[in-house]
Amino acid sequence: MKIIVPMAGIGSRLRPHTLSIPKPLTKIAGKPIVQRLVEDIAKVVKQKIEEIVFIIGPSFPKNTTENLLKIAKALNAKGSVVVQQEALGTAHAIYCAQKALNGPCVIAFADTLFKADFTLNDQADGAIWVKQVKDPSAFGVIKLHDGFITDFVEKPVTFVSDLAIIGIYYFKAAERLRDAIKYLLDNDLKEKGEYQLTNALESLKEKGLKFVPGQVSAWMDCGNKAVTIETNTSVLKFAQQDGVNLVATDIILENSKVIQPCYIGKNVKLINTTLGPNVSLGENSVVLNATITNSLIQDDVKISNANLDQAMIGNHVVFDGHFTQVSLGDYSNLI
Repeated sequence: MKIIVPMAGIGSRLRPHTLSIPKPLTKIAGKPIVQRLVEDIAKVVKQKIEEIVFIIGPSFPKNTTENLLKIAKALNAKGSVVVQQEALGTAHAIYCAQKALNGPCVIAFADTLFKADFTLNDQADGAIWVKQVKDPSAFGVIKLHDGFITDFVEKPVTFVSDLAIIGIYYFKAAERLRDAIKYLLDNDLKEKGEYQLTNALESLKEKGLKFVPGQVSAWMDCGNKAVTIETNTSVLKFAQQDGVNLVATDIILENSKVIQPCYIGKNVKLINTTLGPNVSLGENSVVLNATITNSLIQDDVKISNANLDQAMIGNHVVFDGHFTQVSLGDYSNLI
């Protein structure tokens, strides 16, 4: 089994946090988003992961490749990184990994996390993970008949289905997808100026391939500050339900308390502070005279005299104040 992860987008909706760190490498409860994504996929497919291919953008930081290869190695998989030089659509991004598009393969776009209990259907040529949504007009959706997918509809104006495609796909023989995308590229078949994955899927369906839905119980977005904080809360609550302790054993508490669920990294010091619930605080951080709830805070941060809620704070930030809702990028100082 291979995993292909298109992640070349610049993450503009999550700025300033993505100015120095790509969005998929932003940490949620102590782990990068993309690491959590591939770990969740590995749990669902229940097969050995042979290779993980990450598709990045040309302006990503120099250490991106090194960090991504570490994620693959942690799953005992070969890691590969390719660059999508120009943003030409979802199908084009996937085709950048054409050398790996053969045999069983999962394709997962790295701006979402999920929770699912799903068994791959050997009778189907592929699976497309979906989630029932209230307003399907903002998503690509599927139509079903007798348990198989009959249509792919991109952002329907009138209601056709409420099963939204979440951006995770399984193909029993990925070379078929590769060939369908190559046809789009060779014939310059674009939609809204880009080569779309849904067009390749429609082509495969017309050739008789059968796809089934893989439904998820939770779909967690990481598109902007607000929903990323919500996703952090969800991940913390799932860990608590599973009995997983996310608080490092070496933290120092001085007249402070932690209200679970929380993630606290190594070498953290809390002084006269109440932390939680629903807070992630990265390693090597110090918090003094503060109350922090429902917030996502990265590594090497110093916070004092603060009352924070719904805050997202990047790495190496120094913050001293009485603001309640902030969004601070890496190396910011607000004193």
